[in-house]
Amino acid sequence: MIGAIASGAAGAVALNLAHEVTRHTVTDAPRMDVLGKRALAAGLRAVDTTPPGEPVLHAVVLGGDLVANSAYYSLVGLGGPDGATARGVLLGLAAGLGAVFLPGPLGLGTAPSRRTSQTALMTVGLYTLGGLVAGVTFGALAGRRAEG
Repeated sequence: MIGAIASGAAGAVALNLAHEVTRHTVTDAPRMDVLGKRALAAGLRAVDTTPPGEPVLHAVVLGGDLVANSAYYSLVGLGGPDGATARGVLLGLAAGLGAVFLPGPLGLGTAPSRRTSQTALMTVGLYTLGGLVAGVTFGALAGRRAEG
């Protein structure tokens, strides 16, 4: 269980670091931070609460992303170490496709994750990277446990 949680956290950190670097260096980079801020602000307004200012909103969304993605990527541990890398890639691919196709129907807009075809491909790629890191990490941690 601890290995799955640690692996999920590794995948989430990899995803968020890659996203932050990409959004600061690539013109058509995905802006999942924008989607997160829109979702949080809409949720707060729905319960008659004024959303915080930009710096606080960004920090809360980043923290929420890390927690939610850690929990999601920790699913690589289901089924044990065999196939963990493949499970991680599939989890990442599913998350990436969801990030491309769900924001529009959820009323969050489509531009942040699929402004261009390159943006959509990068979105899927970033989430897949996070899943890959989670899967490889879980396999490595499980191998260390078996040795020790």
